[in-house]
Amino acid sequence: MAVRGREPEKPILVLVAGLAMAETVAAEIPPPARRLAERFWPGPLTLVLAARDRLPAALTAGSGTIGVRVPGHPVAAAVVTGLGRPVTAPSANPPRGTPPRRVEEARATFGDGVAVYLDGGELPGGASTVAVLEEGRVRVLRTGPVSEQALRRALEGD
Repeated sequence: MAVRGREPEKPILVLVAGLAMAETVAAEIPPPARRLAERFWPGPLTLVLAARDRLPAALTAGSGTIGVRVPGHPVAAAVVTGLGRPVTAPSANPPRGTPPRRVEEARATFGDGVAVYLDGGELPGGASTVAVLEEGRVRVLRTGPVSEQALRRALEGD
């Protein structure tokens, strides 16, 4: 995180292989969150859930919550599945900068500060939608490819 200059007050997303792995970092996954996960995972939806007490403060930034997502990209999914545990996944860009979409751009941005680069081809770009459930209602914290309207429809059982 030091290489990209991440702000310590920002929680760090973790990638998981599915709901069972999400349960290892989340204190609970309420039924509405499960419904959203089943509908939009794998894909660009990050769910903010209550974190297990044992998680490092660096992951939660003291918020008591953890963002989890099942990646839609096959390389990221293979890394998580191959390791068999959640993988931290801060965005690969300096604060307020544009994330690199190709490995060459990442190398130009981070150079030798990163030990290993995985070339997964050109990425579509854009950040995931980040949503939290509060009293059974969804609230979007960061707008992304999954619209708030789509989330609400999924919760209503469209």
